[in-house]
Amino acid sequence: MGELIAIIERAELSSWVRERAVRAFELLGQAEGQVHGLPADRVALHEVGAVDALVDVVGGIEGFEQLGVSRIYNRPVAVGSGWVHAAHGTIPVPAPATAILLEGLEIGSNGPVIGEATTPTGAALLRVLSSGAPPAQWRAIEAGAWGAGGRNPRSYPNALRLILASAAVEAGEVVLLSTDLDDLSPEYLDPLREALFAAGALDVQVWTTQMKKGRVGFRIEVTAGPAQADQAAAALFRHSTTSGIRRHTAERVTLARREVEVTSADGSAVRVKVLEGPDGPRVKPEYEDVAAVARRTGQPAHEVARDLHNRALRLVSTDKTPPGL
Repeated sequence: MGELIAIIERAELSSWVRERAVRAFELLGQAEGQVHGLPADRVALHEVGAVDALVDVVGGIEGFEQLGVSRIYNRPVAVGSGWVHAAHGTIPVPAPATAILLEGLEIGSNGPVIGEATTPTGAALLRVLSSGAPPAQWRAIEAGAWGAGGRNPRSYPNALRLILASAAVEAGEVVLLSTDLDDLSPEYLDPLREALFAAGALDVQVWTTQMKKGRVGFRIEVTAGPAQADQAAAALFRHSTTSGIRRHTAERVTLARREVEVTSADGSAVRVKVLEGPDGPRVKPEYEDVAAVARRTGQPAHEVARDLHNRALRLVSTDKTPPGL
């Protein structure tokens, strides 16, 4: 195992690939070492094969980087059932090293698989690549991909399925966090807003209000998904002077949305948000990209925005992608 890690550290790989590949083999070594009673760097991978493991781990991680996929989620992991034949004889599924590597991950129905459905190598890749369960609501934005294994059972496809998707943040349950402040200088509202968005807030609104004893204050209301609400509340406490937050759950119903890229007059790519309205698409260029084009070209920002708006409308009017995909 130590020799394999040294090979990876010498290889011509990006830091993103190298760090994850090294970590995957460290986890494999620790798990197999725990099973065999050996130091992690002295473990020999007879079950998975050194060359196979090297290609699987480095190739898999490199593949995601070349696809431009930086955030990966997985559904509950199926481990299979029955027994598997290994160098040390017949052992129950999941194999001991696989069971160690899957600690803390959600295990799902085994489905129709008789035998090993998740190997130690696959479990190590999940540990270094996956961010956990996918968002509660998401939509596929491109066709999925299948990778077939060498085994060919009759009752089910022996294949790994990948789906490229985006979170459907525009619908579903949200948590509203609100607080009133009269002792925070207005100049610190922008840093507070930035910290809340960094913590996962979907929206942040601020408006003036009159508080007790006639003092002028601000009401801050944060919209966040259920999974990000605690982080957003922690950021609100940390980056403001509040001593208490009101919190309640609401249902948000909004238009389906997607993002497209439009080429501006100076040739740069600009992100444009597309909302699927009841009377047709509505488009809005991203402010930061509009401002960047205006700075580069010297054009007024509102003229840049109008030009991009028209370009985006022409693009989506010929786009045959079904609404919401």
